[in-house]
Amino acid sequence: MLLLATLETSACFIVRPAPIAQPQTPIAGFDAGKYQVQKLIAALAERDKRLDSMQTPAVMEYTAGDQHVKAKEEIVVKRPGNLRVEAMSPFGVALLLAAQGSALAIFEPGRNRFMRGNATADTLYRYVRIPMAPADAVGLLMGLAPPQFALNGIADSVSNDGAMMVASYGNSASGTRELGFSAGNLAMVRETAGNGRVNYEVRYSDYHDIGGVMFPYVVDATFPAAGSHVTFRYLRPIVNGDIPDSTFVLTPAPGATLMNLSLDDARALSNES
Repeated sequence: MLLLATLETSACFIVRPAPIAQPQTPIAGFDAGKYQVQKLIAALAERDKRLDSMQTPAVMEYTAGDQHVKAKEEIVVKRPGNLRVEAMSPFGVALLLAAQGSALAIFEPGRNRFMRGNATADTLYRYVRIPMAPADAVGLLMGLAPPQFALNGIADSVSNDGAMMVASYGNSASGTRELGFSAGNLAMVRETAGNGRVNYEVRYSDYHDIGGVMFPYVVDATFPAAGSHVTFRYLRPIVNGDIPDSTFVLTPAPGATLMNLSLDDARALSNES
């Protein structure tokens, strides 16, 4: 009888109806907006993992004060920090810049001048109008979240800027980093210092599907500290193509004037015969 009672009791546990699932808050304390933006950030992190390189002809337009430059460029970038830019003129290549790791080289065919130096934000700003170190410049050109933005972190706040949903990290005292999303894609990256000054703001638009990866054809960047604004309009971007490391290595042409960008006066070191 005891055994039978035990079996009957066990059977009750087996056939007992499962409880009805109750709606759950995805993360404790999160509202619907924060949950939605976390899904967008997770999708952005997955997209970033799928992107390794990009190459494209582009139209670059730069303004700073009274200065205005518009030129066609050939851009090649490969993560984490490899960069090659060929700036064109009506007569051919006007300037060629290549950065690989911490090393940078620049060749000016018109002057047959070859320069070497460290790949710094100052050097990139001077020659390709982007005041960022190469790794950050590569991310800017590819529509990636900057390395300083922890995509696995939880946004401190979420707000709307028109049709754009903005996730903010940090606070007004320490500075903020913001990611904006529109139509499911990254639309804006902005970094603001603790004093309220915007360090930079980058806007991405005109997304196209390239091999299953959504990629922006327009990159619009503002750098208030430098007082500059630069726009890149990509013409025929190719993502994740096979790009050899030699693409980012330049060698002097015969008879080129060699210069060291690391010297304050950038004086010529020698002439190659």
